[in-house]
Amino acid sequence: MSEDRERPVRVVLADDEAMVRAGVRAILAADPGIEVVGEAADGREAVELVRAHRPRVALLDIRMPRLDGIGAAAEIRRLVPETASVMLTTFGEDDHVARALGHGASGFLLKAGDPRELLAGLRAVADGGAYLSPRVARRVIELTGGRLARGPYARDRLGGLTERERQVLALVGAGLSNAEIARRLHLVEGTVKSYLTSIFTRLDVRNRVQAAILAYEAGLVPPTG
Repeated sequence: MSEDRERPVRVVLADDEAMVRAGVRAILAADPGIEVVGEAADGREAVELVRAHRPRVALLDIRMPRLDGIGAAAEIRRLVPETASVMLTTFGEDDHVARALGHGASGFLLKAGDPRELLAGLRAVADGGAYLSPRVARRVIELTGGRLARGPYARDRLGGLTERERQVLALVGAGLSNAEIARRLHLVEGTVKSYLTSIFTRLDVRNRVQAAILAYEAGLVPPTG
């Protein structure tokens, strides 16, 4: 495990705009702990590159020809489940973001966001966490009725969780990986995984991103950004 963490995070980058790819690649290249092992101009090519290189993260634009990022994420999840998918999005793609929530994406980042957020989000996902740009998280919550409107409903759903499960969920909402949660709460990583299994079952959510959004709605994660 420690040897794995010392290796660069291998990434496949997919965007149909060459200038966007160049900009994102430059940001990633500034971090010696990240290695871009392939670039694609469409979703189908991205899936093939992921199959060939088996990176830890696929960074996918939502809108691409041949196969969009959501379709590519679903294919990657089916064919190479060890590769996590992170969606690159812009405001105005609300319907796509809402769809992607159910297709296994582990993160959502804004193309026009802070480069430090891109690196932090990618690393969080590579370590097994989930990451939502705070602005994306707020927008998703607005789409589903707003934090204030959904707060009572979300808090009611969390009513069956133990105090420790609530603590774990809050840290999932903050984007922490299992290892980081274990360190923060002085637990072993296997115990964190057991808590997450229980949390997902009790809340009837499919993945960390959906759990993170529920944590935002319930007010477990302070609004930021």
